[in-house]
Amino acid sequence: MGYQTMRQIVLDTETTGLETSQGHRIIEIGCVEMVNRRLTGRHYHQYLQPDREIDAGAAEVHGITGEFLRDKPRFADVAEELLDFVRGAELIIHNAPFDLGFLRHEFRLLGQSWDEAAADCIVVDTLALARGRHPGQKNNLDALCKRYGIDNSERALHGALLDAEILADVYLAMTGGQSRLLLEAEPEAVTVSHAPVVRLSADRAPLPVIRANAAECEMHAQRLESIDKASGGRCVWRRLDAPA
Repeated sequence: MGYQTMRQIVLDTETTGLETSQGHRIIEIGCVEMVNRRLTGRHYHQYLQPDREIDAGAAEVHGITGEFLRDKPRFADVAEELLDFVRGAELIIHNAPFDLGFLRHEFRLLGQSWDEAAADCIVVDTLALARGRHPGQKNNLDALCKRYGIDNSERALHGALLDAEILADVYLAMTGGQSRLLLEAEPEAVTVSHAPVVRLSADRAPLPVIRANAAECEMHAQRLESIDKASGGRCVWRRLDAPA
């Protein structure tokens, strides 16, 4: 019997400023796809011409200039292809009210409704999730990367696609890592083999035992630590490794 495929899109935007009420617009959209909690390599990325100036404070964060955006398409030009990419997926967004507020604003300018167009999407706000797991602590993306041991050294400035890729790693770590340990997708049906059993000779040489080195043991311990934190201290492997 098969299992239901879970498709998730990690989404991030960059904008000209903080408030849609002041006419600020989206200038970059970055999305990465996960299927059954595995990155597929598919992504959607687009810079946009906002037809307005970028606030100095926003430019300091993302480094995008009006000159760079001068020949880029407008949101109206890409709205349908964005919807095609996210349709039917669970959207994973850090501080979702901010990004969704801007998407709603852009669709209102087109005389449309984002909530209606993306009605088949479910939203997971990783900031709310992180605040529930780590109350009273910093829960921005940089802080979460440090907490979960995720390398964000390439992140000198914010960028929507890079932030989406980093957020995917943060989300997987925060929710317990890969949910499936299979290397391949599960088959729709299990085939039972009736081939004869071939027994190995009793005179064969013993199989070599290759033990983990110190670095591998340390990586293993760090991984269990992150799983333990994400599961609220319920990591079974850590209990098995504990001294009697």
